[in-house]
Amino acid sequence: MIDTRARNGNTTTIQEPASSGLSRAWRALRHRNFRLFFGGQSISLIGSWMTRLATSWLVYRLTGSAWLLGVIGFAGQIPTFLLAPFAGVWVDRLNRQHVLVITQTLAMLQSLALAVLTLSHRITVSEILWLSVCQGMINAFDMPGRQAFMLEMLDDRQDLGNAIALNSSMVNMARLAGPSLAGLVIAGFGEGYCFLIDGVSYLAVIASLLMMRLNRSRIERAVTPMLAQLKEGWAYVSGFAPVRTILLLFAAISLMGMPFTVLMPIFAAKILHGGPHTLGFLMGAVGIGALGSAISLAFRKSVLGLGRMIAISAAIFGAGLISFGMSRWLPLSLVLMTITGFGFMQGMAASNTIIQTVVPQDKRGRVMSYYTMAFVGMAPFGSLLAGGLAHLLGAPATIMISGGFCIAGSAWYVTQLPTIRKHIRPVYRELGILPPDVQAAFAESTAD
Repeated sequence: MIDTRARNGNTTTIQEPASSGLSRAWRALRHRNFRLFFGGQSISLIGSWMTRLATSWLVYRLTGSAWLLGVIGFAGQIPTFLLAPFAGVWVDRLNRQHVLVITQTLAMLQSLALAVLTLSHRITVSEILWLSVCQGMINAFDMPGRQAFMLEMLDDRQDLGNAIALNSSMVNMARLAGPSLAGLVIAGFGEGYCFLIDGVSYLAVIASLLMMRLNRSRIERAVTPMLAQLKEGWAYVSGFAPVRTILLLFAAISLMGMPFTVLMPIFAAKILHGGPHTLGFLMGAVGIGALGSAISLAFRKSVLGLGRMIAISAAIFGAGLISFGMSRWLPLSLVLMTITGFGFMQGMAASNTIIQTVVPQDKRGRVMSYYTMAFVGMAPFGSLLAGGLAHLLGAPATIMISGGFCIAGSAWYVTQLPTIRKHIRPVYRELGILPPDVQAAFAESTAD
């Protein structure tokens, strides 16, 4: 069944997938460009997660300071918050494939610089800080570019939700393998080799981007002034209730909940009395839960029902954090980190799918830049807050407070669901997403 509809001057072809079961869960891989991206990123992201863990462990080994863990986290993410809106405009104006090749190349050089300094035993906290700032500037362009590029890799928009779920699965397979591998490499050889492996791994994704064949004729680039585009993007994000509410919720979760990762070295070393292996196991448990969440989303047939799932997942994430803060037993902590990872990824992937489904193509880069600000840009403030609270109250109390805020955010989001549904159903109807019985009921209600 093929349904062609016009939206915002663009024609969208929606084709009901004939596949079922396991084949439906992998249907986005039938697109050559997405297969290339999936393969290249699967390799590169393992290196990226190795670097994340190795950086945290290196800072804590050099300083023993929870506060400096927060400072480094802040330095690595604040450029994304400041630059993301402008980066989103450029992503809408430029060739997104070329943008990603440039950002991935610069990220590779950043990781290799970390490797050289660490392996030569010349690395200092100040150098880690400045290199983290550089990575944050790169991410400001890379993350909205990567999200906006997702649809360009697909020949059928109907597979977008599945592509996002598979992309989340890929990220979390790397989240599972990367920290575990990093723990072994750090224990056996030191942090520098994690950075070196990461630098080399970028070659895979750069090669995959260069090998893609894209249909340029269907991609329109904006030529209006930057300030006008900034204003237009902000008006859309702030004026469309579903996007605004989702981004507000996850900005709060990013501020209060996600900085738990910067405190993991403290839990591994002081609370659970372990070492780099323990840190790797904890982060790997987060990856297992997130991977399970992403796989479950890959089996979904439609975007319908994801709005309610966002509220449930935020509550699960918060409850997992509170319970983890109370645990002093490694096996229980690993189970709780698995639950926490599941809750966070379920909410993040569900919100990503909804936003990318409803956002017009010509605003995709700018909207995804605000998505980047919500999920990544708020985290630096959270890292500073978490580091400061951990210094005053201890890491366990900080984690439990964070979880309480996430549950409160979930309760607020539930109160907004009627408004979200009121505004989003006309878009779903226009795209042909609503089932026939819901379509008919919606048509009767709007006619009245």
